[in-house]
Amino acid sequence: MTTATAVAVHVPLLDLKAQYATIRAEIEPVVKEVIESQYFIGGPKIAELEVETAKYCQTKHAIGCANGSDAIVLALQALGIKAGDAVVCPTFTFFATAGSVHRLGATPVFVDCDPATLNICPESTRAAFRCHKNIKAIVPVHLFGQACDLDAILAIAQEQGVPVVEDAAQAIGTEDAQGKRVGSRGAIGTLSYFPSKNLGGFGDGGMITTNDDALATRMMRLRNHGMEPKYYHDEIGMNSRLDALQAAVLLVKMRHIDAWSAGRQRNAAYYDSQFANAGALDSGSPLSTGGLALRFPKAAPRGARHIYNQYTIRVPAEIRDAVRQDLADRKIGTEIYYPVPLHLQKCFADLNYAKGMFPHAERAALEAIALPIYPDLVPAQLAHVATSVIESIRTRTASAS
Repeated sequence: MTTATAVAVHVPLLDLKAQYATIRAEIEPVVKEVIESQYFIGGPKIAELEVETAKYCQTKHAIGCANGSDAIVLALQALGIKAGDAVVCPTFTFFATAGSVHRLGATPVFVDCDPATLNICPESTRAAFRCHKNIKAIVPVHLFGQACDLDAILAIAQEQGVPVVEDAAQAIGTEDAQGKRVGSRGAIGTLSYFPSKNLGGFGDGGMITTNDDALATRMMRLRNHGMEPKYYHDEIGMNSRLDALQAAVLLVKMRHIDAWSAGRQRNAAYYDSQFANAGALDSGSPLSTGGLALRFPKAAPRGARHIYNQYTIRVPAEIRDAVRQDLADRKIGTEIYYPVPLHLQKCFADLNYAKGMFPHAERAALEAIALPIYPDLVPAQLAHVATSVIESIRTRTASAS
């Protein structure tokens, strides 16, 4: 597979240095401003970021915290989730969603993903309420930058009388089928500023969004040891405050987020067209239906906005690792999001889930490959990725037949 021409183009999975080069002149003065102020915890930069985030996410409140995992914990704690309760969450997602449930002593109730979008499956969610008692909340994830079927999830939540916490860690700026920003329709939304996110900080950071005044007040208290007023504690919270340095950086980056999201969308459209022209179908069709043995992400429904935090293709499980190796040989970075569904993780063995219980998630874990999608990709890099993927799949499927 490797040729001298091919390896001349290097395409990392993510290139934060390329992004920084475009905003260095904006970043350095604000970082210096914070350093000279010596105001590192709380203060005007935090307040400004919270105001701007609330506006951007179309919510009344935004509350900064230390990271996206803490954001989920604080949200669930504010809703009264405690030991002995159960919380529905998808099995095909990053660990933090379920791990945050467990941190409160509650039990994650896993559900399958939709085979086309890999987002939480409404039918599986509804079934969870028939099989489990004491479910007190649903935490859907807007995976890879595409909104889940929030209308369906909210309808189930209303039927069951439980709140929804939207995990929008990968989806800042994503809009659902109603044209609403994710994190604005559930009781609470949670965001992550981990550096690899479409809006990433210079370290960890998180944000919580809500339209509920009482929940906002409680989460502001909980993030600071449950303290209000100073040195008085009616409940136990945690130390989960967003740093002013991170807020300063994120305020600069927020000026660019829509342009960066548009860049990701353009790159995704290029991949889509190249793969479709080569005979691939979108993920609405299973691999068994024929054509090039590749499925590219299904487009967001009319009125929705997919920001492509990740661009995940699916290939036959038997060639997935070989395709990744071919791409690595051509200096193309890839990743598997996610190789083991949460219900099969060893740390949750005591919950008695078994292989085969969530077939769509288990199949996705064997077929998924994330490709470079960041907005700073240049045409030569995009062409190198698309061509290399197509050539590898054709070669590997021919060898396997």
